[in-house]
This record gives sequence, C-alpha cells and structure tokens, in this order.
Amino acid sequence: MCDELGPSEDYMQQYVEEAGGTSLCSATSPGPGCSEKQTAFIEKWQAKGAEELTKQLERLKGMVDKDGGSMKAEALGWAKQRLSIFKQLAKKDEL
Repeated sequence: MCDELGPSEDYMQQYVEEAGGTSLCSATSPGPGCSEKQTAFIEKWQAKGAEELTKQLERLKGMVDKDGGSMKAEALGWAKQRLSIFKQLAKKDEL
C-alpha cells in the first residue's frame, strides 16, 4: 500500500468510501465492514420509524452540504458514515 494514505489500512478504507460515495458497512447486516461505533449506531437506529429516519437523513444532508467545508475531517467522515447508514435504513423501510 502506498504511504500517501498513511500507515493504517483504515485510511485506505476511508478514502475508498469517500471517493466512491459508498460504505463497506451494511446497515442491514452489520459485520466485518463496520466499526464498533457504526455497529452501535445501527443498533440504536434500526428500531426507529421511517419518519424519524427521514428527518435525521435530511438534517445530516443539510449539515454535510452546508457545513461540510468548516467541519473537521474526522467529524465530516463520521457525518458521511451516518448519512450512508441512514440511507440504507430508509431504503430498507421502503421495502
């Protein structure tokens, strides 16, 4: 692996997820692609209703679009991860 993305494979995963607009973490079946933080977040939000998920999805979209440039990289990364999880959970509720 190249040194430009840092000494950890985590950096590579973050880069791929950000560049591809995707996530290795599946909200429908959290597993090895999910961090502990993501798994806890999924468990918390799986039981919520579609209306609440949609509300949070719109709130996070606004945060990322409006405030993304002023957020710290770590906070922006976590916001994007949550956004991906909310999209997956909302899609699951539609089915």
